[in-house]
Amino acid sequence: MNLKEQLDLDALIYQMAQDLKEYLRNRDITSKSAMVGIHTGGVWVAEKLHHLLGLSCALGVLDISFYRDDFTRVGLHPKVKPSSLPFDVNGRSIILVDDVIHTGRTIRAALNEIFDYGRPDAVILTALIEREGRELPIRADITGKKMTLGRDEYVKLSGPKPLKLTRHQVNE
Repeated sequence: MNLKEQLDLDALIYQMAQDLKEYLRNRDITSKSAMVGIHTGGVWVAEKLHHLLGLSCALGVLDISFYRDDFTRVGLHPKVKPSSLPFDVNGRSIILVDDVIHTGRTIRAALNEIFDYGRPDAVILTALIEREGRELPIRADITGKKMTLGRDEYVKLSGPKPLKLTRHQVNE
């Protein structure tokens, strides 16, 4: 994606929903799946996916602030929100949704928090954007778009209505 290119996020999310439907159907886990979004961008994407998939189980929400491995170094985000998993995690296939996967550390923190709630049968990782730079062996099962960015670049999702993805330089 160059700086002037605009992604059709609705089309990406729709395609992700179709890919998730097939993924769940092929593994026969549609009836015992639940979706969890990671604050904040992951929640926005999860809300759209949850609606498109017509999941009957309520949407779960995670704020992984207290689970981050850099918490003591960078401090707590000023707007910590409560996590809510309004279902029993045990025996479910959890569809974990994030907006951008980069190093893998956010996903590691989210997995730690999910396992504090119980033991799911599986976790299906879904991300709107997956970029290079992984520091942990984590990859998405379902991805909207893979991007190559420079070391001094990042993307940020803003929203929720409308969802918009912007590309930035670290020193902006």
